[in-house]
Amino acid sequence: MSPLFLEEAIINRIKNGKKPKVIIVVHLYGMPAKMKEIMTIARKYEIPVLEDAAEALGSSISDVKCGTFGDIGVLSFNGNKIITTSGGGALLSRNIEWVNKATFLATQARDPAPHYQHSQIGYNYRMSNVCAGIGRGQMEVLQKRIKQRRNNYDFYKKALSGSDGFMFTGEPNGYFSNRWLSTVMVNFPHIPITNEVIRLALEKENIECRPLWKPMHLQPIFSGSLYFGENIAENLFSLGLCLPSGSNLTERNLLSVVKNIQKIYSALKK
Repeated sequence: MSPLFLEEAIINRIKNGKKPKVIIVVHLYGMPAKMKEIMTIARKYEIPVLEDAAEALGSSISDVKCGTFGDIGVLSFNGNKIITTSGGGALLSRNIEWVNKATFLATQARDPAPHYQHSQIGYNYRMSNVCAGIGRGQMEVLQKRIKQRRNNYDFYKKALSGSDGFMFTGEPNGYFSNRWLSTVMVNFPHIPITNEVIRLALEKENIECRPLWKPMHLQPIFSGSLYFGENIAENLFSLGLCLPSGSNLTERNLLSVVKNIQKIYSALKK
């Protein structure tokens, strides 16, 4: 999220009598968003911040953990996350009233009565004891998982950065990313090699890759919504590729990915 365009969007909405109810910030691929700037803007306009740290467990800015900057933070323990309970997640907040309300709604919104009584609609979002136990056990190896993910990124960067068309995102000063996903930008102006060419070639070798997440304003469901920006998200989507990033990848696995990419590059470079 761009702090510059965030403030532009807020001012636009206020002028039209529609002050935003909440700012939802997402830390993509484990890289922290610009939370200090975003929180300053949020406080200026008195708008609460919901911090989506689903992909950023263990990431931080100046040693402050992602998920704790906003008024509410959410974590994900889905099957593809850095630690998992197979599903579900966690809600973080310093506002005990919000936590109690969320807990109430997540546990079927049962009124405090000896019988089942409901004054409002709730949900059955409780995590089972077994899944919770698995999650607590995995928290003990979180730092190990982060190290494994960061090693994946370092391997790819070292192996592919020699070619000018492969670009990796570094960490700004004070930022620490768990590198949940290792991503690369593919931009070769004079060679017919693109992120999609690489994706399809790796697919033939049974190696799964995906483009970067499609920007929200390009999703059909939001096609009629307002958008503030300068096409940065579109450009990243058109060039970016998510590389295999599992915690259990061996050096042999990583080398296989790199060698196949280098083979594509060498063939098209001629």
